[in-house]
Amino acid sequence: MVRSTWAWRAAWGLALVLATLPARAASSLAAWRLGGDGTLELRTSPGVNAQAFFEEGPLGRGPRIWIDLPGAPLRPRSLPGGGALREVRIGRPDGGTTRLVLEFQPGVRLDPNQIRLVGTARDRWRLELVGLGGRPITPVGEGSIEAPSLASGWRPPVTPSWMPRPSEEPIVRRPLSGDGLPEVPRGRFLVVIDPGHGGPDPGAVGIGGLRETDVVLDVALQVAQLLQSRGVRVLLTRTTEVDVDLPPRVSLANQSGADLFVSLHANALNMSRPDVNGIETFYFEGSRSQRLARAIQEQIVAISPGSPDRGARPGRFFVIRRTVMPAALAEMGFVTGSLDSPRLADPGFRRRLAVAVSTAILRVLGGSS
Repeated sequence: MVRSTWAWRAAWGLALVLATLPARAASSLAAWRLGGDGTLELRTSPGVNAQAFFEEGPLGRGPRIWIDLPGAPLRPRSLPGGGALREVRIGRPDGGTTRLVLEFQPGVRLDPNQIRLVGTARDRWRLELVGLGGRPITPVGEGSIEAPSLASGWRPPVTPSWMPRPSEEPIVRRPLSGDGLPEVPRGRFLVVIDPGHGGPDPGAVGIGGLRETDVVLDVALQVAQLLQSRGVRVLLTRTTEVDVDLPPRVSLANQSGADLFVSLHANALNMSRPDVNGIETFYFEGSRSQRLARAIQEQIVAISPGSPDRGARPGRFFVIRRTVMPAALAEMGFVTGSLDSPRLADPGFRRRLAVAVSTAILRVLGGSS
């Protein structure tokens, strides 16, 4: 059913009501994507209330569609669109709501009478854009729609080519060999690799403009391929330069049934303190998380001669505090450090980092660390 209110502008809304979350809960939006065919897909917490609204744009602006979901995102953000889509925004209109806004280019004409947000499973939603008149849309999204659904009997849709599906298939295209890495039973384990930051959030920026996101994404993609070469299934929280909020990263990991979660980062201090360098790895609690953090710390320190060993120690970072499997967060060096920064900028060193992290993960999976 469509509800309408007419004033200076018209707003149309449609809701499929199931249940609600507490007003101060974390965002229930786990992942979303808008395909080139004009299909918007959402993955949410199971059993939530979602509402979709339409608004004709004021003079000089295109129309907008927005969807409200329970829980507030940690970081409001925007992503540039392409083709008929001008911009995507994720915001919090109040302390208990996530708002996903699709704003279209001036001149786009959508038919609000045919815009329906449909629940396809307890944690899946779909909205078809009608009225684009053949105008193309550049695909955009955050997180993995293909994470396992909580709905009985539901199967993930086929993944389009613009968003790689987590699987045993190689994620990186350049050749990488797993020769010499520890062996584990093939097909038994699933690991989530989390490249920190991304997109409009580059993380730390250091000497020579070195960006944390560039370092960690490169290392994460190589870790994924190395693990896959040993028969480990890998799920990445992102594979491109997009900004993924922290709750969707955790939700992806927790719903996947993964054996381990590893978040990769690069540290920073002040540009006036290039003397500060070092490796450190964090865990929240539990002996298995501590063992994972110590294994990663040991391997990275071994390939970083001269860089201080700042230890494997407890930390309260959101992604390791909220994940339910053994988890660790590695700070692989300081982008502001005179010793660490040139190494992190070196593709050859990043390859050695990937081997070090992969070795640690495989040893923990195999029970030898």
